[in-house]
Amino acid sequence: MRYAEPTLEDALDSARQMVFLAGPRQVGKTTLARALLHSASCDALYFNWDIEAHRRAIVKDPSGFFRAGDAASDALRRTHPRIVLDEIHKYPRWKRFLKGFFDEHAGSLQILVTGSGRLDVYQRGGDSLFGRYDLYHLHPFTAGERMASGAQRIWEPRAWLADVLEGPSSSAAARKALQALQDVERFSGFPEPLHAGTDARLRKWRRAHRELIIRQDLRDLTRIRELGLIESLLLLLPERVASPLSVHALATDLGVAFNTVRGWIDALARLYFLFEIRPWAGKLARTLRRETKTYLFDPTEIPEPGPRFENVVALHLYKLCDFWTDQGLGDFELRYVRDKEKREVDFLIVEGRKPWLMVEAKLSDDTVSPALRYFHERLKPSQGSVQLVRNLEHARTGARADVRVLPASWVLSKM
Repeated sequence: MRYAEPTLEDALDSARQMVFLAGPRQVGKTTLARALLHSASCDALYFNWDIEAHRRAIVKDPSGFFRAGDAASDALRRTHPRIVLDEIHKYPRWKRFLKGFFDEHAGSLQILVTGSGRLDVYQRGGDSLFGRYDLYHLHPFTAGERMASGAQRIWEPRAWLADVLEGPSSSAAARKALQALQDVERFSGFPEPLHAGTDARLRKWRRAHRELIIRQDLRDLTRIRELGLIESLLLLLPERVASPLSVHALATDLGVAFNTVRGWIDALARLYFLFEIRPWAGKLARTLRRETKTYLFDPTEIPEPGPRFENVVALHLYKLCDFWTDQGLGDFELRYVRDKEKREVDFLIVEGRKPWLMVEAKLSDDTVSPALRYFHERLKPSQGSVQLVRNLEHARTGARADVRVLPASWVLSKM
């Protein structure tokens, strides 16, 4: 059972709006959708835009395609059947289709829409779906979900932090948390290579996953045709993880225009190949305000251990912010802080436009980062600051009680 399943089950049972589930390719969205069909207390049907017969039925009869066939008729004898529409964003008129479909069947169907491209309803052109859907995200496995024996429980934000600060209940729990982190670091959080647990399977999966993104998704969902240059871009990105991204430098290396590279990065973000976090300025002077930092959903290709570990931490924090926001527990987002003197803190969780928790990631240095102390004093995050150390067994407190040095494996096992 994935961590998002109970939340999605509750959202579908309410049947007030469509439920959108977005996330990277091969992260387990279809498997989760089928599990939600299997567990439904009502009747259920599955439609995938990639299946020709399903595609033909939707185009032929956009409002009643789900009634076609004896199996469908048998499955609709009771009220509020559950319908999954998988990869429907590949339909060129998907927003218009969903708007009409929902308006006709609102209240009588439970509708789950999944997609590996961003289900971005605010793009120019087409009809807005505002007020007709709730958006949820499915992320790759984190250490916490790897460690959980059933559905992972992610607490309300302050209760989560209190649970983290209690520390492991036993040395066995600490060892289990470390093993979960090692698994995610080595094999990524994608189900196939993670569950296989072999380097050979990881290499084969990684090659196929990249081909799927470049040769299929970019071709189908964008107008980008310079696929050879996109492959070159993907080779350059792992070495630039964990640093402010210079699009100008990438454009020079690739021999193309700035706006071209910027568009490629935006497209890869929409396809969940990577994600960006923006700098936080607030009222601070001399801070970076434009350069984003880029991280990969699959960190296993990052060559250096420091940036790779930072990417793993970024994935965990990004999942946490998305989950809390999806749940309606606040408006959380992930940022970073850096000034023109090159002082930097890797991550800042912002809630409601106010600093909530500052996080620094270190491989082995358990001395509180001077930059973390500096920005902690000036930003005063409401929940304090933490330094996560990859190679640390026991927590300790810095000069101030609200600046803590914690074992990364234990903290990440709670995400």
